[in-house]
Amino acid sequence: MRFSALVVLLIIAMLWTARAMRAQAAATFRDCADCPLVTTIPSGRFRMGSPYDEPGRQENEAPPHWIRIARSFVLGVYDVTRADYARFVEATGYAPPNPRCDWRHPTFRGASLDQTPKEPVVCVSWSDANAYMRWLSAKAGHAYRLPSETEWEYAARAGTTTARPWGPDADPQRANTAIAEGGEASDAKRRWHYTSPVGSYPPNRFGLFDMLGNVWQWTADCGTAGDTTGPHEPCPNHVVRGGGWFHPPATARSAARAADETDFRVTDIGFRVARSL
Repeated sequence: MRFSALVVLLIIAMLWTARAMRAQAAATFRDCADCPLVTTIPSGRFRMGSPYDEPGRQENEAPPHWIRIARSFVLGVYDVTRADYARFVEATGYAPPNPRCDWRHPTFRGASLDQTPKEPVVCVSWSDANAYMRWLSAKAGHAYRLPSETEWEYAARAGTTTARPWGPDADPQRANTAIAEGGEASDAKRRWHYTSPVGSYPPNRFGLFDMLGNVWQWTADCGTAGDTTGPHEPCPNHVVRGGGWFHPPATARSAARAADETDFRVTDIGFRVARSL
């Protein structure tokens, strides 16, 4: 049986894309010795939002629509860790007034999270994350920022169209989330009851770890869950993405989104760095 020229071209394109993604995953770098590890996310086109038949979807994920990422951008390979954030605090003396949640000693229902330096920093608000970005920008010589919702979802999907970058179903071996009702804890979840060290679960095709699960991630976009109005200020709420260790697997989907107050701090929200090219 002969393949048509179109099929051959399609296969070549798929192989080229897969090769490009593998090369992309390996191309990590730091803008300074103490800067977070980052990678370049290539430009492209994707369908943002969830299809109407996706299990677990919410109305704030509609309607699905095509988006073009016209220019490549830089994104953190991991969430910002406690060690990363500690360097910022040590250098600046940054201490927000009357924190309701202390990143140095985060607790959940009275129990300590007992985090290691390699776990994602939590108890950081959107304002705290942006203060870190200002410090990092001055240190690295590049304008770091939070990713937009569009950039975040494009990077999380990494060329996939399913609910999660590995497929349609939740998988406790691929993301740190709360255990589904009636389910069993994975070996990883038994080991890390709360947050897990960054990179403990497999990366997506862009070489990004923990885009889903572990901690929700602040984005630049202003809005309530269901009404994104862009990154302009002033804004009482900002969107978080990705799901976290405390929430059910249904929230750990590429299209899932929520929003919290700008100065809200909790033990399952962190962030990762981004910058334009």
